[in-house]
Amino acid sequence: MDVRRLELLRELADRGSITAVAQATHRTPSGVSQQLKRLEQEAGVPLTARVGRGIQLTDAGEALAETARRIALATAEAESLWQEFTRSPTGTVTLTTFPTAGQMLLPGLLTRLGEEPGLDVVVTDHDLALPDFAELAPDFDVVIADSQGVPRHWSERGLTVVPLMVEPFDIAMPEDHPLAQKTVIRPADVVGASWIGSPVGYPYDRVHDALAAVTGRAPRIVQRVMDNLIVEALVAAGVGLAILPRFTTRSHGNGLVTRPISGVAAERQISAILRADRAVRPSVRRVVQLLREEAELVSSRYRTP
Repeated sequence: MDVRRLELLRELADRGSITAVAQATHRTPSGVSQQLKRLEQEAGVPLTARVGRGIQLTDAGEALAETARRIALATAEAESLWQEFTRSPTGTVTLTTFPTAGQMLLPGLLTRLGEEPGLDVVVTDHDLALPDFAELAPDFDVVIADSQGVPRHWSERGLTVVPLMVEPFDIAMPEDHPLAQKTVIRPADVVGASWIGSPVGYPYDRVHDALAAVTGRAPRIVQRVMDNLIVEALVAAGVGLAILPRFTTRSHGNGLVTRPISGVAAERQISAILRADRAVRPSVRRVVQLLREEAELVSSRYRTP
């Protein structure tokens, strides 16, 4: 079987449509369809099936797509081994991050790269309407993602997951709020409070679900806002409380304070997720190593002595 056609099948498994594969591989949709049809002829069994107006892989197609992933990984490992014998990591690594992780990690990462001649990182930031970071992995070498634990579908898609840091969430409130006198906030303390929430499904929103489970009362969310700077301004103005990340919330001199939460799980795991074949490239491995070092430095600033 032609390895290049197998790679197109892998792209279809990851991207979900002929059109998306064509755009990513700089082909026409008809060209992609023709190559997949030839692969199907070589295989002797159906690899795709029509479902409504779309297309999905058959069991045989899924098996061959997984084979394509393993071939790509083996090829990348061989190239990586050769590069380790011949030169230091060089080249361009593409990286995408959500805003608060970029705030924490990019300044240090890009400064450290000044000492890595020949190694460049091209950064993109994103704010997903629905946070499924695995959808970004086909288009970037490194995706910085946040989650509660490791989502099952990351593993099912064969992605490499490198934990970077765990960031706690705090409750933000106006600095003159009665709860600001407390050092730790319990779920019972915020029953009946008004909240500035995040979009449904975001990590902050899951803390509201946890509070509801403990107290038996759904939080009263008066607004839902994605941008944390806007949330901070609304909290400082007294519109409501909010769940915000500890390391990047500006809680000094801007009218709000933050307090830790007890009694519910309130944290997120920040990870680098990558396609397995990209994860073994020396240039990508070096960038991930620098990210881990920077994440450790950021986390250490907030550790209790």
